[in-house]
Amino acid sequence: MIIPVILAGGSGSRLWPLSRKHYPKQLLKLFGETTMLQQTLLRLEGVPDLGDPIVVCNEEHRFMVAEQLHEMGCTNASILLEPVARNTAPALALAVLKAASLEDNPTLLVLAADHMIQDTSAFRNAIQDAVQAAQLNQLVTFGIQPTRPETGYGYIKVRNEAAGNAAEGPEAAQPVECFVEKPDLPTAEQYVAEGSYFWNSGMFVFRAQPFLDELAACSAGVLDAARDALESAAADLDFIRIDREAFARAPDISIDYAVMEKSRAVVCVPLDAGWSDVGSWQSYWELSDKDERGNSFVGDAIDVGSRETLVFSHDKLVATVGVNNLLIINTPDAVLVADKSEAQQVKKVIAEIEKQQRSEHLQHREVYRPWGCYDSVDGGARYEVKRLRVKPGASLSSQMHYHRAEHWVVVKGTAKVELGDKIMLLSENESTYIPVGTRHRLSNPGQIPLELVEVRTGPYLGEDDIQRFDDDYGRV
Repeated sequence: MIIPVILAGGSGSRLWPLSRKHYPKQLLKLFGETTMLQQTLLRLEGVPDLGDPIVVCNEEHRFMVAEQLHEMGCTNASILLEPVARNTAPALALAVLKAASLEDNPTLLVLAADHMIQDTSAFRNAIQDAVQAAQLNQLVTFGIQPTRPETGYGYIKVRNEAAGNAAEGPEAAQPVECFVEKPDLPTAEQYVAEGSYFWNSGMFVFRAQPFLDELAACSAGVLDAARDALESAAADLDFIRIDREAFARAPDISIDYAVMEKSRAVVCVPLDAGWSDVGSWQSYWELSDKDERGNSFVGDAIDVGSRETLVFSHDKLVATVGVNNLLIINTPDAVLVADKSEAQQVKKVIAEIEKQQRSEHLQHREVYRPWGCYDSVDGGARYEVKRLRVKPGASLSSQMHYHRAEHWVVVKGTAKVELGDKIMLLSENESTYIPVGTRHRLSNPGQIPLELVEVRTGPYLGEDDIQRFDDDYGRV
């Protein structure tokens, strides 16, 4: 059996302002009607002997990950929650240990949740080659056939005598000579010309026990911390909560540094399948459909005479006139305008946002919760207006606020409101008032989404002014 391991803990900061810390790119619908996480699993359809996936994600993203898996009918996934960020080696160690507890020495297919692969047929063929090599106890990494001298990727160098090997099966796996860091442009040009270098994709295939043996030999601290953290884990709804104290002892290290660069069991299967890590808006533009002038317009846009430009906007019209080589990304609370050649510098914007102690790098104006979402429409010194959407059958926690009162107006659907000792049903155009210090709860008993407007008033309106008495989702 092949167990997919999906690493979904990234932040996707270079796709700001669309990707945010609390809603990163792997959870976004960047290409079509499914998210990048969902596409990662969907492209595996047709791979033989495929087991239920193991997904490793941040605690903050757990409800969104679970909902997206359920949307595609994936109800038996193991979702491991990283309590603290410790890079890919500890995260992968958790997943491999979990897989080994489910089956004796299974084969694992390790994928990132935020990559794009255009030729799924070629990708599945490469998986089969990698699986065959893994049966020989080799650790297989996928090397991407370079299409240009790229400075944003690390490279894998295979042995010169193996370069250009086009065989299939285990023979297609080429011994790795070394991993190299992201090069400057002249060095990247040299790598591409030489022909024995591949882009490092960060995707792997191996059997559990050989990997654990190599991890123990190369980075025992990672394995020990991951094993302790998993042994002390607790089940919680759809999730496996990893012990925070034990996991925090793991070194903050990537799987390349921890194992792949040290092990002599690593081989490379070349992959030419239209791969991209969608690591910047420049990469997104390259993957997007374009008009005859090289423009890509996603959402509501009007253009007059522009070239080689990307416009991404869904909530308002963006008009461009005679601009060239620009990235224009519009969201409800932030707009990015950048030259495409400077796409990698977006991280510096986030650094400046953090320096100014702002919040636009953390979350969107629309914030997702396990019960639905809310959109902060307007606000001032002593008031805030939100638009709430509650999923059918879902409930907010039973709660109380010390500093704010709330007024709810139902716009669509039916609301069940528990207010002190009273229970009432509100239909469209009906409303209720929740005084300061009153225990209350909002639920959607209907079959369609509940939409309402919430007006908060008071001296302090922060989300942390909340005392929860009961919660369906285990939140404190």
